[in-house]
Amino acid sequence: MRATNEALRLRGFFRIKLGKEDKGKVVVVGDSGWHQNEVTNLGFQDYVCALIGGLAGSKQVSHMAIGTGGAPSVTDTSLAGETKRQTCGNATVNSKTMRATMAIASGDHPGGTPNISNIALVNTSSGGTIMCGNTYASSTWNTNQGLSATYELRFATA
Repeated sequence: MRATNEALRLRGFFRIKLGKEDKGKVVVVGDSGWHQNEVTNLGFQDYVCALIGGLAGSKQVSHMAIGTGGAPSVTDTSLAGETKRQTCGNATVNSKTMRATMAIASGDHPGGTPNISNIALVNTSSGGTIMCGNTYASSTWNTNQGLSATYELRFATA
């Protein structure tokens, strides 16, 4: 019998846009571009391994969090400087990609002018467990601006 050398990789990518309404149209005033993420240890354990096995304590992504801190490490369970957390819409966009999207209108702004710089996918509306996240070049989020974020988890064999 011949052994196979097949590996499964999970990579996440995110993009954040800030926009404001001008004459009835949304004008993009900031765009992070696509960035790769860091999957936490609990992300692999609770969201991938336990979920596939149907184990007690398995988790599913339901919310996206935005904050003012740095990138979550592989052992973090909370997002540093969390400013806003909201339900995200999840969809399968092909056989190996899950896409989470979130939009926050300027009317739902958290107040002040936070200097946002990190993002994470989590499993609940408060507290919970970080699946994955990362940091990006910080941007001031003004009260007259909305925010949209897209996060993709891509599975690939290598």
